[in-house]
Amino acid sequence: MANGKKLVIVESPTKMKSIQGYLGDDYEVLSSVGHIRDLASKKEIPADKKAAYGKYSIDVENDFDPFYVVNDRKTKTVAELKRALKGADEVLLATDGDREGEAIAWHLLEVLKPKVPVRRMIFHEITKDAIKEAAEHTRELDVSLVDAQETRRVLDRLYGWDVSPVLWRKVGSGREGTALSAGRVQSAATRMVVERERERMAFVSASYWDVEALASQSGSSFTTRLNRLDGAPIARGGDYDDNGQLKKAVVVLDEKQARALADAITAAGTATVAKVEAKPGTRSPRAPFTTSTLQQEAGRKLSMSAKHAMGVAQRLYEKGFITYMRTDSVALSGQAISAARAQAVALYGDKAVPANPRVYKSKSKNAQEAHEAIRPSGETFRTPASLASSLDRDEQKLYDLIWKRTVASQMADAKYETTTVTLTVKAGAQVAEFTASGTVYTFKGFLEAYEEGADEKRNDDDADQSLPAVAVGDTLSVSDVEPKGHSTSPKPRYTEASLVKALEEKGIGRPSTFASIIGVILDRGYVSKRGQALVPSWLAFSVVRLLEEHFADLVDYDFTAALEDDLDAIARGEQRRTEWLKSFYFGSEKQVGLRHIVDNLGEIDARELNSTRITDTATLRFGKYGPYLEVTDPSAGPDAKPRIVNIPEDLAPDELTPAKAQELIDAPVAGDRVLGENPDNGKLVVVKDGRFGPYVQEVDAEEPEEVDQATGEVVEAPKKRGAKKEAAPKPRTASLFRSMSVDTVDLDTALQLLSLPRVVGTDPESGDEITAQNGRFGPYLKKGTDSRSLDDEKQIFDMTLEQALAKYAEPKYGARRASSALKEFDADPVSGKPIKLKDGRFGPYVTDGETNATVPRGEDAMAITFERAVELIADKRAKGPAPKKTAARKAPAKSATKATTKTTAAKTTATRTAAAKTTAAKTTATKSAAAKTAATTAAAPKVASTRKAPAKKS
Repeated sequence: MANGKKLVIVESPTKMKSIQGYLGDDYEVLSSVGHIRDLASKKEIPADKKAAYGKYSIDVENDFDPFYVVNDRKTKTVAELKRALKGADEVLLATDGDREGEAIAWHLLEVLKPKVPVRRMIFHEITKDAIKEAAEHTRELDVSLVDAQETRRVLDRLYGWDVSPVLWRKVGSGREGTALSAGRVQSAATRMVVERERERMAFVSASYWDVEALASQSGSSFTTRLNRLDGAPIARGGDYDDNGQLKKAVVVLDEKQARALADAITAAGTATVAKVEAKPGTRSPRAPFTTSTLQQEAGRKLSMSAKHAMGVAQRLYEKGFITYMRTDSVALSGQAISAARAQAVALYGDKAVPANPRVYKSKSKNAQEAHEAIRPSGETFRTPASLASSLDRDEQKLYDLIWKRTVASQMADAKYETTTVTLTVKAGAQVAEFTASGTVYTFKGFLEAYEEGADEKRNDDDADQSLPAVAVGDTLSVSDVEPKGHSTSPKPRYTEASLVKALEEKGIGRPSTFASIIGVILDRGYVSKRGQALVPSWLAFSVVRLLEEHFADLVDYDFTAALEDDLDAIARGEQRRTEWLKSFYFGSEKQVGLRHIVDNLGEIDARELNSTRITDTATLRFGKYGPYLEVTDPSAGPDAKPRIVNIPEDLAPDELTPAKAQELIDAPVAGDRVLGENPDNGKLVVVKDGRFGPYVQEVDAEEPEEVDQATGEVVEAPKKRGAKKEAAPKPRTASLFRSMSVDTVDLDTALQLLSLPRVVGTDPESGDEITAQNGRFGPYLKKGTDSRSLDDEKQIFDMTLEQALAKYAEPKYGARRASSALKEFDADPVSGKPIKLKDGRFGPYVTDGETNATVPRGEDAMAITFERAVELIADKRAKGPAPKKTAARKAPAKSATKATTKTTAAKTTATRTAAAKTTAAKTTATKSAAAKTAATTAAAPKVASTRKAPAKKS
């Protein structure tokens, strides 16, 4: 054992090669490939533990003891780690330095149970110096960080598994249960997006007018805008509230007044300079990137989703080009400050940096994340140009952003001067006052390197312009006088960048969770993307309404933020895990527990929950197949069935105004168009647009009614006594091809579709008839029970017998081809292969031939851009291959051998009772001592466990 190597275990396989090279032959570097175990599913819990752990995989009655199992995909990894452990004389757990990484290290310790000293190795950049420094300066496992992460995991399991089933029953009727979910943070984020849409729906637009004119002097001209009339301010957009009401006393011009005033100003022709004000100002650079600010800027400037940005940052970190990308710290090390200042001077001169280095301090109360901002790694920053051959396109863009932000953060303030000119015009009996502003930078400072992007603004300010040198009393000519009409606009929808910013401001979630939060609400169909904007679905409205009415505390923003603060307190060792979970789940004097809320939900009216009144006669309902309008006719009587009106998929909730609803109601039913008469049977052929897509259908032509000429009433044919009502035969129907439209399909095409399947011919060898037809998964040939997919729907009508026989001569599986591409793009920057948009069995997807990525539900596949396709493939690539299905275990007893739990099965009730009486201080000391022993003692056989029985856990 004395000649053994030091075993270093990292999270990601990508890091292994670099770190192995830096540490040398005295070390063996292996990867855990993320977590090696997690909370068990219900199927993985042995029969003898079902009573305690069966509901959540957590024994809520016994200090919330979790039951963990090794992931099936990680058994091989664990076996490899144990093999390497046999020849090691020390173990260095080198997982990431945040809570998640600390928890992974603890799980490794619990499963591997090493009998050699174990230490934590922490680094924030993968460079030779950083890795050697980390190997030489290790620390003990931080049990408080592990407690915090485990509490988060337990909390999310309790929340999700108690609340999600309510959604399945009351909102997700008819859906697969897993399509809907509730979560501690995702539900709050969904509520934020829905509330913004509600504000937009309730918004009342207000109209106002002003006047713009061009002022000129000595050949120089600039745009001015009416500011006051007879000394009173003119209305601006910011003067109105969301109800369209004025917030202060201003002059509101209508179109007639504005045009009359413009004519009077034109007639005057000149303006006098009444005031010239020049004010100096400075702008300071922003702090270096944290996780959230990186996601925001990547969204604003690079149009990257939060998830995609984090995937690219992960690759940059693992390749050794940037520091750790999950951090809430804005601090830079002395080494980084020196590197940034040196690069700024080299690029922009000595004046580019201030005399003293800039020091940024994090606003976060918690120090559980990495201790430095995201920056280029190393003592000297590599320029983006120098890494062009080492990075793909997205990596290059993101590295450039990080490099510029870091260098700019140490540069000098920008200095500018803003000049405001006030002009007066005698417009008939009135005095009109115009203003214009212009800003000139006297020293650009950090702006030479970088300027932060901005989210969409509700009311844009006047654009800066260059103003000529004028003095009070100067006379300027006025021309191009134009009245301008304006309407106030609602708050813009959240983008991923602005939602991340809002979540951070409210204290909801943490840097490492923002990307996954947004990913979940997109995947669940609660939100879709329209450009960069996040648009909530009517499904989200139903989910949020249920949570607000029955789980109000759980989606309260302050409550959710307080949970994060409590988890931070646990991470700092200031709060005890067990006591906090008891308060959350069972309740306390300060709060109602989750169990009490779930057990006392009362009656939930699912129909009312999924309904929104739009007008007195139209109600939006969210049903099994999506949203629709239910329209009632008050004059039709109480027994009359309401009319159903489909809602276009691309119609956002705030666009369904009463006027739009009435437009949909009054519009002819989409697709119910008579194409003509089938000459073979005299039936009418109509095209319709159903919930499962457009189709053509044969219907019986209506026979003229026999009318009594004396009374004018319809004469009904007499019914035979005892005659049974015969069931009407189902009408023939056929779906339209994807290339067809309900608006353009004609009778001949419809008759062709109705004639399917088409007989192509007979196989001369087997005598079987070959038919071409259109099915659920696309066009295909059928011969007996043997089928072959066709490449194009047109082949259904065009294929000859010879071509069909050739198709059957091909190997059925060896030559199988995917459906033809709907769109084709340039090559993927990583694989170098062309990207295609295809329509597969489970919907549209993009692929580069190596990685297939499904287009998220609610996103228009045909609107996918090259950048979006690259993003989807990169996200899927980062996830790795899907887990392989394994055979079910033969008996619960065998699955129990793989399961590992922190509790000892042999503990008796008496032992648990005695342990529960141990004081909190003693428990804490025991845990710390256990962790320390695990890290330093080579001979102790129980070194793998940093916790004792659940009763001793605090």
